[in-house]
Amino acid sequence: MDIVLHNSGTVPFYQQIAEQIKNQIMDGTLTGGQELPSIRQLAHELHISVITTKHAYADLSQRGFITQIPGKGTFVSDCSANVIREEQIRKLEEDVQACARRARDLGLTHEEFLFLADIKDVDSLSAKS
Repeated sequence: MDIVLHNSGTVPFYQQIAEQIKNQIMDGTLTGGQELPSIRQLAHELHISVITTKHAYADLSQRGFITQIPGKGTFVSDCSANVIREEQIRKLEEDVQACARRARDLGLTHEEFLFLADIKDVDSLSAKS
């Protein structure tokens, strides 16, 4: 597991850790059932507080990406395709909202924005349905 923390910026370490682990699960680098380092071990490796790693793991556990089994360890959840798909849809929603804000800032009307969204490779989407 590869985690790189950045001191600069406003993103807290626990969020950086959680996001990087989540991304590694989403892209298949970390797979269901794979054991993760213990909270203490990860804190030691990253030279950060145990509280920070505990916070990151709690966040991932709450979102269904990892499972913590007392006395056994922390493991990547056997994320069903639905959990991963929901996360991908959530990211897509964020992207669409960012596009809508940009369109608004450019002065596009609602209809113009929908037209732009509709003309982009609609045929390939229809084939997947």
